[in-house]
Amino acid sequence: MKYLYILIVILFTQNFLFSQSIDKIEAIIGSEILLTSDIENQYNQFLSQGMIKTEDIKCNIVNDLLFQNLLVHHAKIDSTIDVSNDDVDLEVNNRISYFEDQLGSLKMVEDYFKRSIESIKEELSYVVKDQFLSQKMQSSIINNIKITPNEVKEYIFNLNDDDIPLLPLQLELSQLVILPEISQNEKQDIRDKLNIFRKRVYDGEDFKVLATLYSDDVVSANNGGNLGFMSRGELVPEFERAAFKLNDNEISEVVESKFGFHIIQMIERRGEQINVRHILIKPKFSSLSLKKAKDNISVIKLDIDSNVISFEDAVIKYSEDNSKNNGGLIINPSTGSTQFTLDQLDPSIRYLVENMKIGDMTPPSLTKSNDGSQAAYRIVRLNNKIDEHKANIANDFDTLKDYALANKKQNIIDKWILVNIPITYIKVSEDLSICSCYKKWMN
Repeated sequence: MKYLYILIVILFTQNFLFSQSIDKIEAIIGSEILLTSDIENQYNQFLSQGMIKTEDIKCNIVNDLLFQNLLVHHAKIDSTIDVSNDDVDLEVNNRISYFEDQLGSLKMVEDYFKRSIESIKEELSYVVKDQFLSQKMQSSIINNIKITPNEVKEYIFNLNDDDIPLLPLQLELSQLVILPEISQNEKQDIRDKLNIFRKRVYDGEDFKVLATLYSDDVVSANNGGNLGFMSRGELVPEFERAAFKLNDNEISEVVESKFGFHIIQMIERRGEQINVRHILIKPKFSSLSLKKAKDNISVIKLDIDSNVISFEDAVIKYSEDNSKNNGGLIINPSTGSTQFTLDQLDPSIRYLVENMKIGDMTPPSLTKSNDGSQAAYRIVRLNNKIDEHKANIANDFDTLKDYALANKKQNIIDKWILVNIPITYIKVSEDLSICSCYKKWMN
């Protein structure tokens, strides 16, 4: 299933981005070129992650890169595959922001890469666009693939015992959340500040500059507040309702959401997709409001411990997080299920729950609300713990269904490769003949 995992967003190192060595062309796939540095840099990236140095790993990288180039080539000649410059620019700026956070300043980024920010952005934009094209091409091949229960059963039946997946320890958790209060004075101060920004823009100042200087949304602020194209359902309801009412260049009134307070500027609308900028200001919680929230949740926990109220009833009565609609159950955003492996948990929770027994609760702790939008005090209860075990159809059908679906998608990708290799101009260097995939790519 290797192809399904290569199209991840890579945070490039200096060597990965900008090879200083003299390159050799290792393969030509249609309009795309694979260089020696592409292979070596990916190989070094794997080694830096603790992989053992082997030729098999390098050959797998070669195979994956050839596949990625095949995807990019066919994406470029497919009129239905498109990548917007806005999306590319947003991702490039996000990566530059990552470099800045890691290195300390934009000047240090320039020093590290030995070139200007504009030059870095230019080179990154080519890489990012190709990644987006390959992602979209792959999605067009497998997006609508579904699997039936009978196909799942057939997949499991054909597995050798050694191939049955070993599932790690999994935990099921519930929570009770208390949010600190925001004073009316604090809310009004924020509204007043945003209304001043709004007036300044209408008086001629650049919204992008104000967003860069003052927005608490660090990621979008580095791109002038630009969020890129978003569809209905991808934004919080209050923000979405306000944004979709705007005309080009129009600025919204102050909008309150769970993330804070916003003003929104419409850049462009394409049917049910919008591209907007925003300035976000998050409220600052006073020490008094934090203490009050902590005191409240401490009293609630005492009542639960004393059997004055059950955890479930306390969640319904007191919890201020959306999880109360599920009885406090925490949903794994990666899988949509209620089960978490330890590495999927927020570190602030993981160290508290990994040694707990079923039914135990954590002490009240200051973390973030479940969606990460704001500070919150919460109690977490361990509902269930499933020890490491070999998957079985009786208890792990949903997990095995995911494996079976991934296998089906991989088979479809393999067929797509075999169909498209003969109709694509491909030339592969004999230096790569040491790899078992070499013959496959020779058409």
